[in-house]
Amino acid sequence: MISSLRGKLDSLAADGAVINVGGVGFRVHMPTGAITALGTPGNDVKVFTHMHVREDNISLYGFASSEELWLFETLIGVTGLGPKLSLAILSAMSPEQVTTAIATGNADMLDMAPGVGKKVANRIILELKEKIGAGWVAAPGTKSAQENTDVLGALTSLGYSAAEAVKAVGAIPSDSELELEDKIKLALQYLGGK
Repeated sequence: MISSLRGKLDSLAADGAVINVGGVGFRVHMPTGAITALGTPGNDVKVFTHMHVREDNISLYGFASSEELWLFETLIGVTGLGPKLSLAILSAMSPEQVTTAIATGNADMLDMAPGVGKKVANRIILELKEKIGAGWVAAPGTKSAQENTDVLGALTSLGYSAAEAVKAVGAIPSDSELELEDKIKLALQYLGGK
């Protein structure tokens, strides 16, 4: 099993990249955020990978962090959710947004990803809510993720749609030490400016 690749970036595509490792080019399917993090062809890169083996196909899926890889592998464990749809979810939303949506039971957020309807979103929440809630969102050091969940809840209770709330939370600086009230104010300012 190939768990990571380190090599030179040969080329980029809309759905992945080719990474040259010791003269062998590996085609790796990746979410949009991970593709942009690679930079330009010729760069030295490292990606965490999941090798997906089917009867008629062997594919590599790559991610910028081990946490993103864990989330992908967790998503593909959901009944009827394959690697392509899981990759589409991670391309449409950040890992924090995905875990927040699952932990809070917000099917509308997951429904924003292409190919994910209400039925699939509800199945993801049903099968992963306890696992995600106990693992990612409630883990020590993820106070920010919990506060973002609280901001999303506050915005949706004020009548904003889940899509609007997700965009507003995404606009809040993630590296700052803001209090919950300040985050809500910034999110409301963002929404008021649109």
